[in-house]
Amino acid sequence: MIKRLELMIGLRYTRAKRRNHFISFISMTSMLGIVLGVWALITVMSIMNGFHQDLRDRILFVVSHITISDFDGYLDDWQAVAKRIASQPQLHKQVQAQAPFVLGQGMITKGSRVTGALLRGIDATKERAVSEVLDHIVDGSPEALQSGSFGIILGINLARQLGVGVGEKVTVVAPNGKVTPAGLLPRLKRFTVVGLFAINMYEYDSGIALMHIDDAAKLLSLQDKVTGLRLRLNDVEQARRFRIEISRQLNGEFRVRDWTMEHANFFRALEIEKRVVFIVLLLIIAVAAFNIVSTLVMIVTDKQADVAILRTLGMSPASIMKIFMIQGSIIGVVGIILGGVLGVITALNVDVIIPALENFFNTELFPMDVYLITDFPAHMRWADVARVIFAALAMSFLATLYPAWRASKVQPAEALRYE
Repeated sequence: MIKRLELMIGLRYTRAKRRNHFISFISMTSMLGIVLGVWALITVMSIMNGFHQDLRDRILFVVSHITISDFDGYLDDWQAVAKRIASQPQLHKQVQAQAPFVLGQGMITKGSRVTGALLRGIDATKERAVSEVLDHIVDGSPEALQSGSFGIILGINLARQLGVGVGEKVTVVAPNGKVTPAGLLPRLKRFTVVGLFAINMYEYDSGIALMHIDDAAKLLSLQDKVTGLRLRLNDVEQARRFRIEISRQLNGEFRVRDWTMEHANFFRALEIEKRVVFIVLLLIIAVAAFNIVSTLVMIVTDKQADVAILRTLGMSPASIMKIFMIQGSIIGVVGIILGGVLGVITALNVDVIIPALENFFNTELFPMDVYLITDFPAHMRWADVARVIFAALAMSFLATLYPAWRASKVQPAEALRYE
C-alpha cells in the first residue's frame, strides 16, 4: 500500500529540475519511446484489423458462405439437393437463400488483346440473394443477363485490359474444344458486354466474368449440369459449424465447403502476421522500458544523499523502493496516455490521413496492381487498445523494480560519508 508521503516525494522527484541535464534527457527519451511504441502499435493493429475485415467482406461479395458440389466437380440435379436442405428444419432456419452456379476458366479476346478469366454462370435473380457482386455494377444492368442472349458482365479492370465498354463484343474461348474432321478446335462464342462491376479488389476486378448460367453451360458443354449450389447463411461466422451439419444431413454424398476453406491459408497468414507485428512493435515499448531502468539507476545514484537522509529520519527500505517505483511508473504512465490518445486519434482518422500523405508526397502507397486492396481501411478495437496499454504498463512497472531495489539498499553511513 502506497502512503501519502511516499507518493508526494515520488511526485516531487518527478517534477524537480535536475542538476544533471543528461538524466532529464534520458527520461524524456524513455517517455518519447513509450509514446511512439504505444502510438504505432495501436495504429498498426487497427489498420491490420481493417485489412482483415475489409478483405473478408470483399471476398464474401464473390465467394459464397457454403458451396455444395459433387465429388466429380459437377451437380446433376441441384434442385433435388436444394429441396433436401430446405426440408431440414434445422438447416432451413439458418439458410437464407440458395443459388446454382457454373464455374470454369477461359480466355477473353478483343482484337489483339487476350486475357484469362474465371467464367461464372449465374442466375441474376437468385444470385442477388447469395452474393453482393451484382450490387456493385458501375455500368450497365444485370437484368440484361438473359438466357440465350449471350451477355457478359466484366470486372472493371478486366474491361480496361481488353479496352472494351458496355455494348461492345468480346470473344470467349472455352478450355474444352470440339472434335472436327480438321482436328480439335477450341470452342468460341461471341458475347456482348452488358455490364461492368467494381469490388475494388484487384484479384476479382481483373479476373472474373459473369454470364447467364444457361449460356455458361452451353459454352462449357455441361448440358443440364451445374458446378454446384451456393448457400447464404444468416450468420457467416457459423459457416464452419453448419458446413459439418449440412454434410451430415446430406449423408456425406456431396462435397461441402465453406468460405473459410476457400482462403484458409490466406486468413491464417493474416493472423500470423498480426501476431508477429504485435510482438515486433512491442519491442519498441520494451526498449523504452529499458531506458526507464537506466534513467532510474542514474537518478538513484544522483539522489543517494537524499535517500540516506530519509533513511536516517526513519523511512523504511520498502518506502524508499516505492518512491522510485512511483517516479519510474509516472514516466511510463504519461507516455502510455499520450501514446494511447495519439494512437486512437490516428486509427479513427486513417482514411483521412493516408490520402493527405499520398497527395503531399505525390505517390500511391498501395498500387492496385500489387495489393489486393487499394485503399487504407482501419478498424479500431478497444480490446486491442486495452491489450497494448496493459502490456506497456506491465513493462513500465517491471522496469522500475531493479532501480527501486537498488535505492532501498543504500546505506546511510556510506552515502553521507563524503557529504
